[in-house]
Formats: sequence, structure tokens, C-alpha cells
Amino acid sequence: MKQLVECVPNYSEGRDKNVIDAIVAAIETVEGVKVLDVDPGEATNRTVVTFVGEPAPVCEAAFRGAAKAQELIDMRKHHGAHPRSGATDVLPLIPVAGITLEECATLARGLAQRLWEELGIPCYCYEAAAFKPERKNLAVCREGEYEALPEKMASTDNKPDFGGAWNEVAQKAGATNVGARNFLVAVNFNLNTTSTRRAMAVAFDVREKGRKNPSGEGWIPGTLKGTKAIGWYIDEYGIAQVSMNITDIDATPLHVAFEEVCAKAAARGLRVTGAEIVGLVPKRVLLEAGRFYLEKQQRSLGISEEEIVKIAVKSMSLDDLKPFNPKEKVIEYMMADEKKGLAQMTVEGFTRETASESAAPGGGSVSACMGAFAAALATMVANLSSHKRGWDARWKEFSDVAEQGQKLVDELLLLIDEDTAAFNRIMDCFSMPKGTDEEKAARTKAIEEATLYAAQVPLKTMEASLKALPLALQMAQSGNPASASDAGVAALAAVAAIQGARLNVRINAAGLKDKAPALPLLARADAIVTEAQSIEQQVLDTVNNHIEL
Repeated sequence: MKQLVECVPNYSEGRDKNVIDAIVAAIETVEGVKVLDVDPGEATNRTVVTFVGEPAPVCEAAFRGAAKAQELIDMRKHHGAHPRSGATDVLPLIPVAGITLEECATLARGLAQRLWEELGIPCYCYEAAAFKPERKNLAVCREGEYEALPEKMASTDNKPDFGGAWNEVAQKAGATNVGARNFLVAVNFNLNTTSTRRAMAVAFDVREKGRKNPSGEGWIPGTLKGTKAIGWYIDEYGIAQVSMNITDIDATPLHVAFEEVCAKAAARGLRVTGAEIVGLVPKRVLLEAGRFYLEKQQRSLGISEEEIVKIAVKSMSLDDLKPFNPKEKVIEYMMADEKKGLAQMTVEGFTRETASESAAPGGGSVSACMGAFAAALATMVANLSSHKRGWDARWKEFSDVAEQGQKLVDELLLLIDEDTAAFNRIMDCFSMPKGTDEEKAARTKAIEEATLYAAQVPLKTMEASLKALPLALQMAQSGNPASASDAGVAALAAVAAIQGARLNVRINAAGLKDKAPALPLLARADAIVTEAQSIEQQVLDTVNNHIEL
């Protein structure tokens, strides 16, 4: 899985558009980083920038943004309504996909150290990146704001984690708070009431802090960990809402919060009519919700990602107040490469492209496509079986098969383009210069490496297609008998994919000067064919028994 990190730096400038634009431009100089939002505030004299990318580019962009802020913002002249301690005031790294909070904390500490060593900016580390337990709270790091820095830097206990001298650099740039935190989901739950008091009561019921004890001693905690919430009335919609920040989506996923707010509202005679996500969310938030509601319905989870997201949107009525477009609300979708690959073509478009005079896509990509069809057919039989009348108690059995099938479909669709990319890589190597002995040696080495890679890719197709065969067999044996022929076609397509991919393993292996690395590939390819043919025969025997005339 591709690693994605979000960074949400807050800069102490919200009024001078030229300064803001220059900082954003510095961030955008880093390839692989996408700026999703720029939100300046005049009263706060503060701008919040949101950008996303893989870990290394994000850290580089964060550094460049801080360097530009240090250059253009003078904290000695800064005034605003929001607490602040530096030109780049806070610099949090947030895991979105494929990376843990702990890994982001390590990155944050490294970033803080670099800001000090290369730019001379003093840095405090907060939340998951904190070196001291008390500094997990940002308010502790920023206590006294910019004006308190001279005294704090002179103190053994309160000096920054990196840096500490109140020199010219520190006086101008202030101190930056670099941290790592979980993704914060901002969500408003719509109520069928105009009463702020009742909305606030529901918020008190659920938020982690809860409400003050009527006895006056302490607090009665709410039911949802990692949440903050209040009730308010929105003139624009004419309703009251429970406005919530979910600060720990592992402790309280969005769908859990939705269900709990619904329950607490119902206990007070209210109804939640829907929810409104403010800002962006990681894809997993909606996928987890969609799967949760599918399980509640005892429906198969082995459907497309798009359909799972749609279930989440409809189950929580995320489109209650306005249309909800996942492409504009889900971070991963906003980061998606707009360039369309072979797998995104129509069937006709892919077929026409294959039939053209271009050498790619060729047999390797077509083999991967056949493998994807094989996995898709096995998945289809599983999904049809999970909905068969009288088989309701078996829905989980078929859902598990369908989920496995969907993963194989995704893998094989990627291999359609990877096989063509492998071929193009060889062609690129042949275009390398060969005027000197060094260039010739580099060219020869590159061709050899690209050719080996081109033999490895179709082997991946063989491995993935082989995994589709047991699913086809299981569906032929225990799936809906009316779909037995579909399971048979799945087996035939999988073996065709395997045989076709094997030819591509062999032809690329034959092009290697050093045959040693190819020998294990060829041996594995032969073993896969033998195993696949054995399972294929079992599938066909079973299918033919189902459809005997």
C-alpha cells in the first residue's frame, strides 16, 4: 500500500496574500506533494495549509514552507487573535494510509531537528512526537506564546527540544511546534430540532469529557473516547447540530460515533437525520463504515470500493444537507493520478488499443486482464450465492470468498499496466547512449535489469491468477448451482491467464545474458501451470456434473 501523510502547518500570517502565496509556492516546488487547501484568517492573522503526499516529499515540503515563512514573517511584529509562538507555529504530520502514528512521530522529530540544525529555528515536539509526557499537550509547548520564549529558552525545564538560544534567528522566527497526531475528523450530526440546549445535552452524553457532575465535584465522562463535541444552531440549515471533532479515529470510528449519537438523541426524543463531514477524510473512514453497515445487513462485503463508499454515504445520510462527492472529500481520491491507464479504459478501448500497431499492450497485459476476469467471475458467483433465497445463514461464507476475489481483481488490474510498463522500460533502456565504454556498460546493465523485471511481472500475474482457481472451485462445489457455468469460465480464464503469462516469463528470460536469475522464475512458472491444470480439471468436472443433460 502506498504511504500517505498529511501535513497541516499553521503560519502566523493571514493578511498579506503575497506572503501566503510565497509560502504555498515553496511547498508546491516539491514533486509528489499536493496542496489540498489554503485557509487564511484575517482576525487570527494565521493561515492553515493542508497538503498530502508520501512521507519524504511531505517532510521536504514542510521544511521548505517553514524556511520561506522564516524568511518572510517577523514575529516581533505579529499580532492576531489566535495563540502562536512562531512564524511556522504548528507543523503536525498525520498518517493517512499505509503508515503508523509512531512512524509519523519519528518523521516529526527528524523534521524538528533539521529545522534547528539547518535553519536555526527552535522547536518543541508535541503529541505523539513529544519527548516529555507533558508536551503531548500542544498548549503546554505554546504556553505564554511568543512573548514567553526568552524566559522559556533560558529555563532548563522549559527550553525547546531543539535549540534554545534567544538569538536574532529565534527573535524573528519564534519557535515551531512540530508534532504527529491522528487524523481529526470534523463532523456535524443533524438533528430534527431547533433546540441548542437539547443538542448540547446529546453532545455532553457522548463527548469524552462529558458534563460537569451536578454535585459540583468533577465530571461525568461521555461514551465516546477521543471525541470533543458541542451543540449549536445553524441559521443556514434551520436546525441544531451536534458538532464533533473525532481526534482518535481508531478509538472511535466515524460510524461508531454516528450510531452512538443516534442512540443518545433517540433517548432524548430526537432523531439524527444525517451527518455533514467538514473538510476531508481518509478513505478508510468511509470503507470501515460501509463494511460495518453491510455486516449489519448481512450483505456480502466483497463488492467494489465504490459501492462500499456509497453504502457508507447512504447509511449515515452524508448527503442530507448537500451532495456528497467522494472525489472531493476523500484524500486518496484527491491524490489519485489523473492519467488513465489501460485498466481504466473501456473494454472496447482496451481491445482496440491491443489491436493497434503498437507493441504494447501485448500478451502480458492481456493475460493479466484474463486473470482479472477470472477473479471477477468467481467473486460474482460468491456475491450471487450470498443473496440466494434460503441461504441467508451462509452470507458470511460467501462474503469471505468475495472479499478475497475483490483483492485479486485489484491486484490483477494493476498488473495490466505493470506489464506494459515493464516492456516500455526495456525500450527506454535501448535508447540509452552508448558512445563510450562506460555508457555501453551502463546501458547493458540497465537492459539486463529491465529484462529480468519484465520476466518477474508476468510471474506475479501467474501467482495471482492461481489464487483465483481455488475460489472458482469452491464456488463450483458450494455456490449457487445456477451460476456453475460462471465458475467454470472463471477456471478457464485463470488457466488461460497463467499459460499466457508463462509465455511472457519464458520469452523475457530468454533475452537475459545471465540465465541464473531466470532459473527459479521458470521453475516456479512450470509448477504453477501444473497446479493450475489440476484445479481446473476439478472445477470442470464439478461444473459438468451440475449441468448434465
